[in-house]
Amino acid sequence: MSPYRVGLGPAPDLLICAGLDPSGGAGLIADTRVAAELGARPVGVVTALTVQNTTGVVACTACDPEIIDHQLSFLLTDIEVKAVKIGMIGSTAVAKTIAKQLELTGAPVVWDPILYPSRGDVALVDSLFGEALKALAPHVTVVTPNARELAYLAGMPTRTTAEATAAGRALAKKLDCAVLVKGGHIAGEDSIDVLIHGTQQTELHAPRVQGGEHVHGTGCALATAIAAHLANGRDLVEACSLAKQYVTTHIAKPARSGRGAASLV
Repeated sequence: MSPYRVGLGPAPDLLICAGLDPSGGAGLIADTRVAAELGARPVGVVTALTVQNTTGVVACTACDPEIIDHQLSFLLTDIEVKAVKIGMIGSTAVAKTIAKQLELTGAPVVWDPILYPSRGDVALVDSLFGEALKALAPHVTVVTPNARELAYLAGMPTRTTAEATAAGRALAKKLDCAVLVKGGHIAGEDSIDVLIHGTQQTELHAPRVQGGEHVHGTGCALATAIAAHLANGRDLVEACSLAKQYVTTHIAKPARSGRGAASLV
């Protein structure tokens, strides 16, 4: 049994809405590994199909929003999920579909707003992303952008921890939800994440692992780990802290399954 579980009851159901990475380094396949390892039972839908391996992403196609709508409505009228993780949305239409079906649950929602892959120049969202943001925001408990995504979403620079924190505060106000500012790609001796929640902010420190910024799937794993801990009854600060510890531990011993980048799991 995972040491991260709270209590000894059945594993809570965790809904994952994410893209499919055939290499298993990120997306739905990796998310299910992380969720199960941290004591949650993953259920979910595929939002987009990608063509990628460990060397990069060369294509992305959003899934049919009508099918996703049917899948989620059928699922959520049967299973009571305890948390939700949203990753790649694929298209604005898919995002609106997910937002509509989230009306069926009051579970906390963690969104990793994946805009571009770390390996490749393929756009993973369409030009109407602002509408997707508007649709999902009312349902989101915490959003977990990397520095590049945060700069785009807040329209502010994120070159330093101070700049990124200011951008995170602006985004939290804009979306009316918590924001986890990730420091993995911001220079510094330590990797410092800043959780902005309500009127408070909490710094989460971890030693920086050399080369860790090149490990594939860290953002997916972090968001899923947060959701798994929330599903198990942790509060947001504790869930983010435990998730950062989990990712830091795995970055130091990543999986190497191909000729390209190593992955977190």
